[in-house]
Amino acid sequence: MCLAVPARVVGIEGPIAVLDSRGSIVRADASLVSIRVGDFVLVQAGLVTQVLDPAEAEEQLKLLAEVFPPPGP
Repeated sequence: MCLAVPARVVGIEGPIAVLDSRGSIVRADASLVSIRVGDFVLVQAGLVTQVLDPAEAEEQLKLLAEVFPPPGP
């Protein structure tokens, strides 16, 4: 089972989105959706599946942090 995770677009390299996912920089295929730097997106299995409303993304990130706390020092 895959978990879809919200992330913020920090760059675009052709069809690839460069994302900030809870502090980690990751890349995902964004060829299925239209994105801009600053957008929040939902990522599943290396694919950007949808653009999220910023308030919805923040709520999902908050819930995700409660269940899976981000790694700390």
